[in-house]
Amino acid sequence: QKFDTSNFGSALLHVDQRPGGIVLLLPDRKGQSDCADGQRALSPGAARGFTVYLLPPGVCNLLNPAAIYANNEISLADVEIYGFDYDYTLAQYSNLLHSMIFNTARDILIEQFKYPEKLGKYDYIPGFAIRGLHYDVQKSLLMKIDAFHYVQLGTAYRGLKPVPDEEVIELYGGTQHIPLYQMSDFYGKGPSLKQFMDIFSLPEMTLLSSVIDYFINHGIEFDQVHLYKDISVSEKCQLPHNSRHIRAVSSAAPTPKGLAKKLFLITNSPFSFVDKGMKHMVGKNWRDLFDMVIVQADKPNFFTDRRKPFRKLDDKGSLQWDKINQLEKGKIYKEGNLFDFLRLTGWRGSKVLYFGDHLYSDLADLMLRHGWRTGAIVPELETEIRIINTEQYMHSLTWQQALTGLLERMQMYQDAESKQVLLEWMKERQEIRSLTKNLFNPQFGSIFRTFHNPTYFSRRLVRFSDIYMASISCLLNYDVNFTFYPRRTPLQHEAPLWMDQLCTGCMKTPFLEEMVHIR
Repeated sequence: QKFDTSNFGSALLHVDQRPGGIVLLLPDRKGQSDCADGQRALSPGAARGFTVYLLPPGVCNLLNPAAIYANNEISLADVEIYGFDYDYTLAQYSNLLHSMIFNTARDILIEQFKYPEKLGKYDYIPGFAIRGLHYDVQKSLLMKIDAFHYVQLGTAYRGLKPVPDEEVIELYGGTQHIPLYQMSDFYGKGPSLKQFMDIFSLPEMTLLSSVIDYFINHGIEFDQVHLYKDISVSEKCQLPHNSRHIRAVSSAAPTPKGLAKKLFLITNSPFSFVDKGMKHMVGKNWRDLFDMVIVQADKPNFFTDRRKPFRKLDDKGSLQWDKINQLEKGKIYKEGNLFDFLRLTGWRGSKVLYFGDHLYSDLADLMLRHGWRTGAIVPELETEIRIINTEQYMHSLTWQQALTGLLERMQMYQDAESKQVLLEWMKERQEIRSLTKNLFNPQFGSIFRTFHNPTYFSRRLVRFSDIYMASISCLLNYDVNFTFYPRRTPLQHEAPLWMDQLCTGCMKTPFLEEMVHIR
């Protein structure tokens, strides 16, 4: 059956605008209700399947996973020096590496820390955890927290099992809110809550949850602080990196088309590992790409601590004793600090653009303390955009937004029949929110959102990066003089100009069809 979409949209959200007053049209048992003007208004349950009529053509293919997205306006024409982290910036790794890290750390717990041998039965669970989660050490809770310090209910886990919402609220004194003094500090390390911001922390979170799962299932008491520290040590005392797990990339240092500017590399990884990886990706002359290479930099201390001087390494990676008075192209340096780096190079301010995957260790200090421009590498972005582009997600989001508008406008009606309809709408809205969450990750959802709010991770992404992208190779799609402009997204008092009208068929987003073709 065909529907007049203009009437459908009008019936959906403007059903309360009636001559002589405001009324609420309630659905009958057939899912319909009569309008005085002869139109038919669909109930929420009946209308949900027709959200396709509310979506402009091409909206399910609007976002480009290979695009660069801007938090702040930045022109590449003003950038003279490009800097790069190594792990998950220049080098991307296959998922097999996470299994290897998990297995090695698990075996260290058993062999060196004398944990139960039956822990060897636990294997890495791909997709269990997501980046940006917080871990409450004292409560053994792994959970997702939003930008306002609220735990997203349904995303708190002790071991491998979810913790009921009621228990989470009781654990935090009758609220979902985590006070500021308990939260992470500037680098994600609070007194009792630790935030996992590194992609390498995915196997660490899974191992932590697996060990707790074993202890709970076997009734074994354990000290939460010792467990957390043991697992952290087991992760750090190994050298899990292996060039065999590096995914093929198009270039070791992808840069915008036509670029002829200075490049440098600052990484926490050791020279032997970087050298093997770069030779694997580029070839034996990889150092010719960079004007400067610094390994084992000890970020974020590299950006704040003036005490460590640079040391030169020879071609075999052995330390040299001579004092460093200049940083030479083709040479390898270890440790050092940013203050000496700035003094020796003269590279400072917004003419430097540095790329990294760790928002705290790589980007925060550079943006806030030193005024560099920053680019965040977020590999998860590609997968999340592909999910957002699906019809299932777009239709669910559209109807969820429409339900939110209905709930807001109709909540003033307090008669029994109206209350029942409102309860049904609220239940359906919650079901849709759970469905969209599960599309990203069944346990924790998207790394960017906690339902309608941005996550703690997402807020830091906006705060510490000018631009962000799924891969450094996205730079290859842009000209050397390209300017990135952040879109004017609505503040809440501006929101009626955007989503409510779009999601009820009353208005289309400006230039939506043209935006589909931007690549």
